Amino acid sequence: MPGTVLGFTEAQIASFGLTVGLGGFILFMLFIVLNLARESKAGKFGTFVLLLVLSFGMLGFLAKSVIKWFLEN
Repeated sequence: MPGTVLGFTEAQIASFGLTVGLGGFILFMLFIVLNLARESKAGKFGTFVLLLVLSFGMLGFLAKSVIKWFLEN
């Protein structure tokens, strides 16, 4: 069947890559933010502020995925 790789279409591979790849990148960025908070000795409130401010964009991506899942079901 043309346009498939191991039985998956290009759209399925792209969707998987976006979901898993970007999810892994988000986890890596969270690790970086937590490491930054630890090395700067930010404390509990400082760590909370760092996570809130630096991770706000990631929250939007996760919210989009959850909303999309609810609308499809």
